[in-house]
Amino acid sequence: MLMFVARRLGVMLLTALALTFIVFYLTNLPPNLEKLARSEGSVRMTDEAVATWIEQNGHGGSVIGRYSQWLGVLPGWTFTDDKGVTRGRCIRDGSDPALAAKYCGILQGNWGQSTVFKEPVAGVLAEKLAATGWLMFWVMVVMVPTSLIIGILSGMREGSRTDRSLSTFAIITTATPEYVSGVILVALFASATAGLSPLLASWGWIEGRTLFLGTSTSALDDITFWNFALPVLTIALYGIGYIARMTRASMTEVMTQQYIRTARLKGVSFGNVVVKHALQNALIAPFTVIMLQFPWLLNGVVVTEALFNYKGFGWTLVQAAGNNDIQMLLGCSVVAVVIVLVTQLISDIGYVYLNPRIRIS
Repeated sequence: MLMFVARRLGVMLLTALALTFIVFYLTNLPPNLEKLARSEGSVRMTDEAVATWIEQNGHGGSVIGRYSQWLGVLPGWTFTDDKGVTRGRCIRDGSDPALAAKYCGILQGNWGQSTVFKEPVAGVLAEKLAATGWLMFWVMVVMVPTSLIIGILSGMREGSRTDRSLSTFAIITTATPEYVSGVILVALFASATAGLSPLLASWGWIEGRTLFLGTSTSALDDITFWNFALPVLTIALYGIGYIARMTRASMTEVMTQQYIRTARLKGVSFGNVVVKHALQNALIAPFTVIMLQFPWLLNGVVVTEALFNYKGFGWTLVQAAGNNDIQMLLGCSVVAVVIVLVTQLISDIGYVYLNPRIRIS
């Protein structure tokens, strides 16, 4: 097992370096740097002034050298102007350049300065990831048990009316993207002129104009059921159908195995057969799918947070991309790569423990 984990960690490191380099290269293409120079300097800058700004702000030189500086394995860039003022990646405003650190990349905790938020990238990402973490937590709380129950019930009675009904629900939710389900939920439960809210208000069943809030901005300060339910459901609905379908397929396959028939012929009750014999084996494939939902949730929160104005990681990524905030985009890419690789590692280790055949081999 230790060799297995060591090999996986080595592959993860190489993958992280490759992916972050690709993102660094794409975000540091000349058109992006020119746009950054004009947005930070002046839109009326000449081409010569743009080239000078790029060189003076550490964006010149080879891509590999700049990537190494950003990573923190090469000394950070410095520049001394005509007045003798020295500035650089490792030099803070007003500090003595002689006392500045030599290496100051992401490995040293310096993720750069955001040009949109005017704050260090690490601090902004920590705050936004905390907000998105709560959203992802409640999505998993709703999504995983619901999808497993639907999949198990469908797989236990393959071909029955229950199976057909639950499978239809799973297919519909899987075929509906977040930006569609989110709009539908808002129209049904958070509109003062359409959906259920006007009807419930006329009956006196709700105090406000809407049953749920159409925006989740207030959830950043205080999470409640009324301002957080819709974004959670928007993301969870899509994942519920996918995991339920995988669980149903796995459960159906297990229920046809010979040892299940033997247990039934020995007089073991149907409930005990499902719980003690079928369920553990049927959850091997869904476990992998569930772990893969964490990387998918990063994509889901981009749409959902923008739709409900919930200022988390996805909202920050949209703002950074729309405003050419290169340092923030690089920070978001690091977070996304780490989350994907860590969840893959946990999935591989969990799969080994759940499947004895892989452990033996």
